[in-house]
Amino acid sequence: MEPNNHENDGGECDWKPRVRMTFDTEQEAYDFYNTYGGRLGFSIRRGYVNKSKEGQITSRQFVCNKEGFRVVDKRDPLTKNPRQEVRTGCQAQLVIKWDRNMQKFFVSDFVEQHNHIFVPTECTHMLPSQRKISAAQATEIDIAEKSGIRLNAAFELMGNEVGGRESLGFTKLDQKNYLRTKRQNSLAYGEAGSILQYFRDKSLENPSFFYSVQLDNEEQITN
Repeated sequence: MEPNNHENDGGECDWKPRVRMTFDTEQEAYDFYNTYGGRLGFSIRRGYVNKSKEGQITSRQFVCNKEGFRVVDKRDPLTKNPRQEVRTGCQAQLVIKWDRNMQKFFVSDFVEQHNHIFVPTECTHMLPSQRKISAAQATEIDIAEKSGIRLNAAFELMGNEVGGRESLGFTKLDQKNYLRTKRQNSLAYGEAGSILQYFRDKSLENPSFFYSVQLDNEEQITN
């Protein structure tokens, strides 16, 4: 669905955010700002969020991916390969608020200026918020995994098919995260679900039967 109230009026670009521009959902606002970032050459991420008691988002901030500065690295300060600092304290942002009368989100604040150079057009598809695995690519990754092809080899193969890894539109880490998420979802509705049901049945049969489940920060079963 296209965001509302973004016609080309007063000479403004219809793809450029403006104060009072409205959106039906928070996701629409994210997608619009992300598309804008992709055209200019910067990546975005979600910032703070405020919610009502009912769970409705009342305000949300979207920021440039270079906002803020990296926290102190807790690893050995003498590490041979320290992570590269990528944040510059950029203040560019878009803030939306929920209007109860309109039942829509509206842009309450838009800071356009960045304090860093933008990524060249030919490289924007590899920015964090722009990267994505298409349905066809996901199918190819699944087939490679079922065929026993190692992750690195599958990534190289897919890269060769499109003329280079830089043209894939996702990284090796994205591929790894995709497979991990798929396995976690499979456990949630497959083996893990069956085990939990077995434990519940045993508890009904034997009141003294005890079991415990450990979850990670994404509420996925880990132990």
